[in-house]
Amino acid sequence: MRKSLSFFTVAALLTAILGISAQTVKAARGQTNPVGNDISWPQCGKTLPTTHAFGIAGVNGGTAAKTNPCLSEQLKWAYRAVGGTSQPLAQLYVNTANPGEIIGDITTWPTSNTDKTGFTTNNPYGTCRGDNDRACSWQYGWNRSVEAVIDRFEPAAIAAGVDSSASSYVWWLDVETMNTWQSGSTESLIRNKATLEGMTSYYQLKGVTVGLYSTGYQWNQIVGSTVSSSSNLNGLDSWLAGARSLKGAQSNCKNPALTTSGKVTLTQYVSGSLDYDYSCPQ
Repeated sequence: MRKSLSFFTVAALLTAILGISAQTVKAARGQTNPVGNDISWPQCGKTLPTTHAFGIAGVNGGTAAKTNPCLSEQLKWAYRAVGGTSQPLAQLYVNTANPGEIIGDITTWPTSNTDKTGFTTNNPYGTCRGDNDRACSWQYGWNRSVEAVIDRFEPAAIAAGVDSSASSYVWWLDVETMNTWQSGSTESLIRNKATLEGMTSYYQLKGVTVGLYSTGYQWNQIVGSTVSSSSNLNGLDSWLAGARSLKGAQSNCKNPALTTSGKVTLTQYVSGSLDYDYSCPQ
């Protein structure tokens, strides 16, 4: 009996004849573990994956106060996702920070509870008067989220011709130690937490589904154990970074979520120059 060609033989032939990669062939056949990708300003002008199950685009250009100059094109890319998981095809992530310890060096620290649209917030930590305290930390987070939606995301989405309603997307808060955070005391961690709560409050007001991206180590360095059961951060989905392979990412699905009542729904691994994302079984 004549044997049928194996997948690897087919992949090799198609690669040689048509220039189609084994990854593309595998995607066409239906991947056992389809994965997504997350990209942002470092990928501007570079070749992007074409078989991503879902795409997560970074809104910012490296810091919470800057714009990803390629966001419009990257939103289009996200919508070209092939699917195959329970994840929404197009998602977003935003940088986070709390520069309250260097407010003399920045122009974005708030001095009141009123944001750029003229809206005065019901700040749970009281009135912001420009000090490095919980109230202004919370307001700083709120203000960065307002800008992320109004100044960064909406214009890019309109230019890309995709859905420009913030509530149509999952927004992940990227919480990493490489950004500017307060440190050295429990109060510093509480202020950092307040910033993330402020960001989350604005997104939730807009009807957005919010998630948290970090590693357990980085989360502990930035926020520690300051998230109470009443915090709006408690119960948010977690996207855990740190793996170096798909197998490692799959294993990380079993790790604790970043907050007590949350669950791990995504894990990330790095391969080559790209980030890949695995959708954890729920």
